[in-house]
Amino acid sequence: MSPDEIKSRVASGLLSFPVTHFNEDFSLNLESYRAHVAWLSGFGAAALFAAGGTGEFFSLSPEEVADVTRAAKEASGDVPIIAGCGYGTALATEIARRAEAAGADGLLLLPHYLMEASQEGIFRHVKAVCESTGLGVIIYNRANSVANADTVARLADACPNLIGFKDGTGKVDLVRHVTAKLGDRLCYIGGMPTHELFAEGFNGAGVTTYSSAVFNFVPELAQRFYRAMRTNDRAAMEEILHSFFFPFAALRDREQGYPVSIIKAGVELIGRTPGPLRPPLTDLKPQEKDMLRGLIEKIAA
Repeated sequence: MSPDEIKSRVASGLLSFPVTHFNEDFSLNLESYRAHVAWLSGFGAAALFAAGGTGEFFSLSPEEVADVTRAAKEASGDVPIIAGCGYGTALATEIARRAEAAGADGLLLLPHYLMEASQEGIFRHVKAVCESTGLGVIIYNRANSVANADTVARLADACPNLIGFKDGTGKVDLVRHVTAKLGDRLCYIGGMPTHELFAEGFNGAGVTTYSSAVFNFVPELAQRFYRAMRTNDRAAMEEILHSFFFPFAALRDREQGYPVSIIKAGVELIGRTPGPLRPPLTDLKPQEKDMLRGLIEKIAA
């Protein structure tokens, strides 16, 4: 898809990022992954992120990112696939080229590796990745890579294929500055863990879509909440928050790394076979899985 086409699709509805499936020896289980992506593609996502943060991008090699992207494209039908990309500039540009060759429709550029960086450094890094590919690129503001509004504007001027801005900082003032300064030049995506907890506030700041992790295992619920948010149905949002998202978040916050672990556990509990998490992530404890099972059964009832 052209950068303009993927920008339009991303802005049109709810997004999600399938977990990456592994065998017990931690090798990729692409057969199970394709089946999961094919199932998710039937629930109206505007686009899916392959090998994103919840897809354990940080534990995948560049070759595996391409393999996962290719598998997602094979299974997603007409749902666009946006591939994860990241690390230092040399690796990020390599991953960008591999993902494009694997059929990705766009790229999500996760933070560069480890080091803090100046605004000029962030600018040069993102620009290099954009110049390495013809795909539309979404910059992901979080952790050690937080571009301010002036830097995002410079990048938008320098990189015609920069199409989106995803926020993982939770800083509404920064996000509002970006949306006010850039207007419709970019699409704006919420990227906080369990973004449903933040969606109503960020919608008011111009972030009209977001990536839903729980879409992995309760896609109907995720879409119901998204529709309520977009139509300002506060009663429906509060009902879903109290019945599911608040207790879900309390369970998620029990351990570091659980924002990914709990999603993979949910996929397993609905009868899929996502396999283990690669280290350094750890699985939910048995009693925690039982608590999650209770939440899922409550929603199903």
